Amino acid sequence: MKICAFSIPEINIGKHNIKDSRLDEVDKITKSKKKTYMQAEVVTQDMAVDADAILAPQDARADLVLKDLEFVEARFSRSEQETEKALLNKLKSTLEKEEFISSLQLNDEEKKIVSGYGLLTSRPVVVLQKEDLADQDAALAKAVKESGFISFFTTGEKETRSWLIKKGTTAWEAAGSVHSDIQRGFIRAEIISLNDFLSCGGESQAKQQGKMRLEPKEYVMQDADLTNFRFNK
Repeated sequence: MKICAFSIPEINIGKHNIKDSRLDEVDKITKSKKKTYMQAEVVTQDMAVDADAILAPQDARADLVLKDLEFVEARFSRSEQETEKALLNKLKSTLEKEEFISSLQLNDEEKKIVSGYGLLTSRPVVVLQKEDLADQDAALAKAVKESGFISFFTTGEKETRSWLIKKGTTAWEAAGSVHSDIQRGFIRAEIISLNDFLSCGGESQAKQQGKMRLEPKEYVMQDADLTNFRFNK
């Protein structure tokens, strides 16, 4: 995941661990040799169009809107297609109300056109209040949470780890984020909810109490699922 830090010099460019107290709780029970948080890469403003989300302070909100509005108006003046002009008018109306493009309900064709524009506010924008800027870790965690991403956990003797995925990701797709061989040989996903894992005191106890589920590849992953993938090697 890439996060653009827009007008936030306090956040360092580069890869960051996204700390998660829930993973800490799992690790306390499992006592793995290694604990690995999910990672996000913070990129500069000139790479904003490639980012999955934009993190911006409240006072930079107008700057984001203005940059998109300038593009939309310039594009409208050059366009000769009535369908595109109608779409651009819709975008212009939204931006003039100081709202983000991501708040618009667009059909598939409109989404395809807009994706080619590289508009900043067409992707999730997470606005930070002044007090949010004091804690870099919390700010990045907020960007992940509010931009359509979740995580699932794997745990064992060697490692307890958090894996970053988009909301709506299936078990089969999630398996691929761990390793392509696991996805290729996918059989079932063993799932224990975080609450069940913690309340039962670990994987073995959760299994004994019937809290583990076997899910097919179409299963939609839920935030903080404790997961083990069965697969053919």
